[in-house]
Amino acid sequence: MLKPDPGELLAVARDEALLGRSEGGVPIGAALFTVDGELLGRGHNRRVQDDDPAMHAETAAFRDAGRRPHYRDTVMVTTLSPCWYCSGLVRQFGISHVVIGETRTFSGAHCWLAGLGVGITIVDDPECVALMTGFIEQHPELWFEDIGAGTS
Repeated sequence: MLKPDPGELLAVARDEALLGRSEGGVPIGAALFTVDGELLGRGHNRRVQDDDPAMHAETAAFRDAGRRPHYRDTVMVTTLSPCWYCSGLVRQFGISHVVIGETRTFSGAHCWLAGLGVGITIVDDPECVALMTGFIEQHPELWFEDIGAGTS
């Protein structure tokens, strides 16, 4: 059961998304918390900044959290529905809950995770929607690259 307010947890991920945007990257942020709300790690999509196709926000937050004996007592918070790659990370390490800022601009694999018993909370945060909508309009080539769709 998720104890902290999902909106409060999302604020950390949203700050990371804004940081990513200020660096010229894809504005997606994430954070990993315990189910009690202790921040373990935070990060943002760094695919552009690091020239690394695997550096998604959830990956950055997970890596920032460091090693743990298990992740069953953790919550991944992300500004955007997690893609298959990041959903695989959640599944592989047994993260018990995912808080999602928005699913309007991209509907990743959160339904798949829910079907596997992962708790899903969709906040439908207007700031997250506006952040991604603006980015997609301004940088469609980076967006399509990021979601693996290409532009052709």
